Amino acid sequence: MNVVIVESPAKAKTINKYLGPNFKVLASFGHVRDLPSKDGSVDPDKDFKMNWAVDPKAKKHLSEIEKALKGAKTLYLATDPDREGEAIAWHVLEILTKKKILEGVDTKRVAFNAITKSAIQEAMAHPRELDKELIDAYLARRALDYLVGFTLSPVLWRKLPGARSAGRVQSVALRIIVDRELEIDKFKAEEYWSIKGKFNSQAGDDFEGRLYSYEGKKLDKMDIKNASQAGEMEARVKASTYKISAITKKPMQRHPAAPFTTSTLQQEAARRFRFTARQTMQVAQKLYEGKNIGGEVTGLITYMRTDGVSIAGEAIAQARGLIGASFGDNYLPSSPRMYKSKAKNAQEAHEAIRPVNFNLKPAEVAGILDGEELKLYDLIWKRTLASQMSSARLEQ
Repeated sequence: MNVVIVESPAKAKTINKYLGPNFKVLASFGHVRDLPSKDGSVDPDKDFKMNWAVDPKAKKHLSEIEKALKGAKTLYLATDPDREGEAIAWHVLEILTKKKILEGVDTKRVAFNAITKSAIQEAMAHPRELDKELIDAYLARRALDYLVGFTLSPVLWRKLPGARSAGRVQSVALRIIVDRELEIDKFKAEEYWSIKGKFNSQAGDDFEGRLYSYEGKKLDKMDIKNASQAGEMEARVKASTYKISAITKKPMQRHPAAPFTTSTLQQEAARRFRFTARQTMQVAQKLYEGKNIGGEVTGLITYMRTDGVSIAGEAIAQARGLIGASFGDNYLPSSPRMYKSKAKNAQEAHEAIRPVNFNLKPAEVAGILDGEELKLYDLIWKRTLASQMSSARLEQ
């Protein structure tokens, strides 16, 4: 028997079907231990030594894992492919090692970006070691959370009765707000006016024009300084006659947006559907974990926590094939589009959020998904497909 550890029970059931009878897939139900909320859980004087405590709710799940490992050949740590997933795998391994449960058991780390049979089998065929850099990043973040929160929160409670807590993120956000408020306080308001006219052409088209120059001089933003000056100019321009002297046309291109990352998906879902960030991630989690399609649970999108905007080569090929077949060669660029994140320090270890299978069109899964799931899947499917299409041709 081989034991596989994942995070959620829903994922455990799906993966168990793909791996067969020689594997037992169990869920850790998220993190299994954490820093106790008491003084001394992180000791800066001892190289930031961290004292962990097992979550009481996790003891039952750890007990089931320990039972399953008796006589097991291999333990596969298959938690999510991000920093938190790596941390959960590390915590489970640390606990089991201290209890001497893993003597004679081979331990491997596997990570997959999509919950499909092929992606899981590929990951199982190519295991790796735990990523020490990701674990160190998690430890640094958790220590900062504890030290900043534990130090600042009591001050906040004394100074602002009723306040909840301070922390690593809130404190920086507050600093940005304060700095911006100081800039606003220093701002000196200065009056300026602009003049616009409403016109219609002989063809009956209405349009608006902005007063661009006056008495042969180009007008800058601050040139009309008060109501008196604006009134004089308005009276003069109203008394004038107008004609169209020239129309300039030039071709323009609008390039498609990159595929979704976590933040851009949250922004677009908020703009289009008024989803909260939490709501978007909960719906995306369901799409990632999969739906029953043709009698088999299949993940619909790739992992939804990512800064990356790149797409796997086979996915690009599938998207280009679908664009050519559905829309024609005019909509297909001569070569695949490659995207790179503009954000500084972006962690581009994972693909962008994309459909696992472009041939599963939104209309074909409409009867399987609920309203929110269909909206989000449709958004991801269209955005990813559009990202590989030709630029829009416009005339300005």
